[in-house]
Amino acid sequence: QVQLVESGGGSVQAGGSLRLSCAASGNIYSRYYYMGWFRQAPGKEREGVAAIYIIGGNTYYTASVKGRFTLSHDSTKNTLYLQMSSLKPEDTAMYYCGAVYSSYLPRPLSSPLYKFWGQGTQVTVSS
Repeated sequence: QVQLVESGGGSVQAGGSLRLSCAASGNIYSRYYYMGWFRQAPGKEREGVAAIYIIGGNTYYTASVKGRFTLSHDSTKNTLYLQMSSLKPEDTAMYYCGAVYSSYLPRPLSSPLYKFWGQGTQVTVSS
């Protein structure tokens, strides 16, 4: 079992920045896994924002955040980071960290493929 704990959410004005963190702990027995950030706004489905294949370092971003968000992973701390810049009101959502053991995901930003989830952290961007 893997536990994920998110932090770093908050309220900012449009154009501002935030950095989200997701600390993983528990029985992490392999580096063949994916971690990702997903978000869900009220009344909307959960969508994939960014993901990384840990052992390969490959990163994936949804189109709406490319050039504004940067994903990174610190393997010494088992922590995933999402640096968010140039935030827009439409980025407002609950952000969740997800993880899954796999050597290949056909759609790394697809939330149903992920097994472990954190409790979420709220990001609110005002105009």
